[in-house]
Amino acid sequence: MRFATLKDTQPDGRLHLVSRDNTRCAPTLGVETMQALLENWDAHSADLQEQSHKLNAGPVAGEKPFLCAEALAPLPRAWQWLDGSAFASHGALMEKAFKHKAANPSGLPLMYQGISDRFLSPQEDAVFPSEADEIDFEGEFGIVTDHVPAGTSAEAALPHIRLLVQINDWSLRRLAPIEIATGFGFIQCKPRSSMAPVAVTPDELGSAWADGRIHLPLAVELNGQHFGHPNGGSMSVGFHDLVAHAAYSRDLVAGTVIGSGTVSNDEWAEVGSTCMTERRMTEMILEGAPQTPFLRFGDRVRMEARLPDAPLFGAIDQIVATQPSD
Repeated sequence: MRFATLKDTQPDGRLHLVSRDNTRCAPTLGVETMQALLENWDAHSADLQEQSHKLNAGPVAGEKPFLCAEALAPLPRAWQWLDGSAFASHGALMEKAFKHKAANPSGLPLMYQGISDRFLSPQEDAVFPSEADEIDFEGEFGIVTDHVPAGTSAEAALPHIRLLVQINDWSLRRLAPIEIATGFGFIQCKPRSSMAPVAVTPDELGSAWADGRIHLPLAVELNGQHFGHPNGGSMSVGFHDLVAHAAYSRDLVAGTVIGSGTVSNDEWAEVGSTCMTERRMTEMILEGAPQTPFLRFGDRVRMEARLPDAPLFGAIDQIVATQPSD
């Protein structure tokens, strides 16, 4: 199944099913919001499967064209957003560029808790205080869970992964080392993230969903120019491992979103990157110093993962913008 949340008068929007070609949609019957669905998945899923089948088979009552401009994030606001850093190649590239070993003596998966009161819509301007904060994008894959009991193992976590999503985790790089040095968590350096318009059940990916990983390239463009297309299958730990890590000592509420971290591959010279920082690190290695500037107001960032013969999540397509003056 494919889901989108369209704008209406409520902050959580109205949940819709989307056709497999991402061209048509219809309101879900029996449940009105994504959060309500995630909290009662077993009660609604069979009926929604039938509704999805009818939508894919032909016209249904209440359907209309699916337009990304009308979409909110599939889960516009979430109880919890946990972002991992699950691509070892990203850390290895940093070590090579900066010539020091990244510190993680625990060996545990890397994860922090970010802001989740609202995810940006896929075509909403991304607004920031200042270009001097070194604005960066981070292309990621993510998952959304139902309720996960504390102590759930990685193997048992897989059935709790109800939806797959695509995320742009915006970052302000100048502020990150300042906040890391305090010994507390990220606040200023991690503004709201964005989501692609369509969330999908894992079966929509076929063989591209395996081992708790999305085995698809994430293509990123900056101002209409190709920036990178690394593959999500290179995660050093799968999403089920991240779920188990997060649930070690606490339940995860239905609607918990977990991100993969920056999609990254060892073949960075060939496939490019999904964030500015990786591009700058490769330039440090190859040319001795970074050449690519961080984002400027007016820059346009587009990212999309597709199946070999069909669309999937739709695109995140945003303009970097300045905060309006008083």
